[in-house]
Amino acid sequence: MTWRQDSTAPVRPPRRRTVAAPSARRRMVLVVSLLGLASLGLVARAFDLQVIRKQFYQRQGDARFLREMPIPVSRGTIFDRNGEPLAVSTPVTSIWANPSQVLENEDRIPQLAQALGVDAGQLKQLLLQRSDREFLYLRRQMAPEAGQAVLALGIPGINGQREFKRYYPSGEVTAHVLGFTNIDDHGQEGLELAYDDWLSGKPGLKRVIRDRMGHVVEDLEQIRAPKPGQNLTLSIDRRIQFLAYSELKIALDKFQADSGSMVILDVKTGEVLAMVNLPTYNPNAVNDSKPAQRRNRAMTDVIEPGSTIKPVLMAAALSSGQYTPTSPLIDTTGGHWYFQGHDIHDTHDYGVLTPTGVITKSSNVGAAHIAMTLDTSLMYDTYRAFGFGNSTDSGFPGEASGYLKIGRDWRPLEKAIMGYGYGVNVTPLQLANAYATIADGGVMHDPSFIKGDDNPPKQIITPAIAGELIQMMETVTGPGSTAPEARIANYSVAGKTGTAHKASAGGYDKNNYVAAFAGIVPATHPRLVGVVIINNPTRGSYYGGVVSGPVFSSVMSGALRLLDVPPDNIGRWYVGGPLQGAGGLAGSKPPADVPLDDAPVDGGTP
Repeated sequence: MTWRQDSTAPVRPPRRRTVAAPSARRRMVLVVSLLGLASLGLVARAFDLQVIRKQFYQRQGDARFLREMPIPVSRGTIFDRNGEPLAVSTPVTSIWANPSQVLENEDRIPQLAQALGVDAGQLKQLLLQRSDREFLYLRRQMAPEAGQAVLALGIPGINGQREFKRYYPSGEVTAHVLGFTNIDDHGQEGLELAYDDWLSGKPGLKRVIRDRMGHVVEDLEQIRAPKPGQNLTLSIDRRIQFLAYSELKIALDKFQADSGSMVILDVKTGEVLAMVNLPTYNPNAVNDSKPAQRRNRAMTDVIEPGSTIKPVLMAAALSSGQYTPTSPLIDTTGGHWYFQGHDIHDTHDYGVLTPTGVITKSSNVGAAHIAMTLDTSLMYDTYRAFGFGNSTDSGFPGEASGYLKIGRDWRPLEKAIMGYGYGVNVTPLQLANAYATIADGGVMHDPSFIKGDDNPPKQIITPAIAGELIQMMETVTGPGSTAPEARIANYSVAGKTGTAHKASAGGYDKNNYVAAFAGIVPATHPRLVGVVIINNPTRGSYYGGVVSGPVFSSVMSGALRLLDVPPDNIGRWYVGGPLQGAGGLAGSKPPADVPLDDAPVDGGTP
């Protein structure tokens, strides 16, 4: 015991506490409790994952391994009327990549670029720019063997996809009719666009498992069955189409013309057997062409038809009861008619003509005189009934409707010049359809590009008047005519020439012409109608009978043979032959004082 010196009472030290040692039982209870709580948490979490949010996490997992892939289908084949393929689909391979996976093997990018035929630096830059994506096309529509060579490199992240590419065996010959498809195989122009839904079909859909590299490991199920595109059989005859293309090309080269079109129709059905335009393009290499080359001028471009409209004027004249093919006589003496300050003239002084003579000589003066004697509403209604100012309802994309001013708004001078083809705009197809109506006894069929298409007829003029018009037009290729070069050996031809100035800013271009010929063969039993339009011939002649007439003769001669149409003109005349029978020709050339074609209007705005 310690005593403090300054205190009388002793000081005791503090008492030490005794702590009992923890028991093993309590420790065990604590540990088990903690483990139980942890187990309960895991069970709760497992229950949440496996039961409560099972579907959510399954979807998330599947999204990383399950994929829905389209099953590509081939586009329907387009055939000509004889079963020859005009447009077919061929299998190709498109190469795609997962950019991040490819970049993980950056050292193999040069090898990949070489196989794809691209620059390695540009390829790497593209992959870097799209590194946040899982899908990137590197090259579309490769030949199958070339695509397989890329895949054979085994570069991680590189995959292939089967697709189809359109191929056109006839190339530029049928380009404007068929049009073309884009890289996704959908129609962009022509009949490919018009019938895209029919031709495209519907891709299928399947569910697959992919590994982390993007490769398909297993096909699980087909979600939607593929439905291939349906085939399409056109009215086009590839043989006649090629004839028209070849002869039109020769003519454009010969006369150094800017462009040209030819349309051939089946008289009885309205089916388009051939439609050709120049310049043209190769639909197998669309990117190498210009928009002007891809324009279907026979459908989208309008012209003033010039004297090719005179048979339609005569249809109105004969329907009026004022005229017959041989009377009354029309005085064209002097070859000029000054009407309201405008000089309507012919190339020669034809004197007094019958209505048939107006057609034979292609007299503008005579046509203007006849137009001014007709009731305006009758003339307008006739032009309208023949399809001028209206679309032909062919169904072709971008078809122009032309222009025909409402009859009640015609001024006297407008009416006069409409008699010989100015002041009205038509497409080559509309003009061909008008002639086909005459050829089929006054019955009109809407032009069709589909073989056997339902095409109900419409009676436009009486069969008697149609027959008289054909006889009148037959003189155009006969003696003293404007189109001797449009004749066809052993076949009768009814037709009409046309030469018109082209409109320009402020009037008409005196040095720019449209040379046209429209004809019917055989004239006695019409089967075919052909229209040839050549724009701005600059070398040699510019008259329709000289420039366009020979194209008609060559093409239609071949078409008649191909279709086995029997001759109807043996024993009368033939090109280059001697006089054969009454009313025949002494040779293939007219007398020197007979104009080769009708005269265009003199310059200026009518």
